[in-house]
Amino acid sequence: MPNYIFAYHGGKEAENPEEAAKHLEKWKAWVNALGNIFANPGTPLKTSTTLSSRGILDVDSDNQLSGFSILMADSMDAALEIAKRCPFLDIGNIEVAEILEK
Repeated sequence: MPNYIFAYHGGKEAENPEEAAKHLEKWKAWVNALGNIFANPGTPLKTSTTLSSRGILDVDSDNQLSGFSILMADSMDAALEIAKRCPFLDIGNIEVAEILEK
């Protein structure tokens, strides 16, 4: 079964601790409902910087890479169906890609 990376972009900050806790509970419920498909259920990232051959690029801060998950799915369509139910969509966007195996 192929592995897929879910790259999380953006993600507005919670307005208060209660909102943050509510979102975390939704995240935990989503992960637990999916069972053992995760190689990595989620890793948050600090502020990202994008480079090109010309140097550092200005990046839209609303769409910066903010975390990732790695999971198994039967196909890209199956991975996208899983992503559609991810609570991160309440606060940001998810980029899905199949991980190429050597």
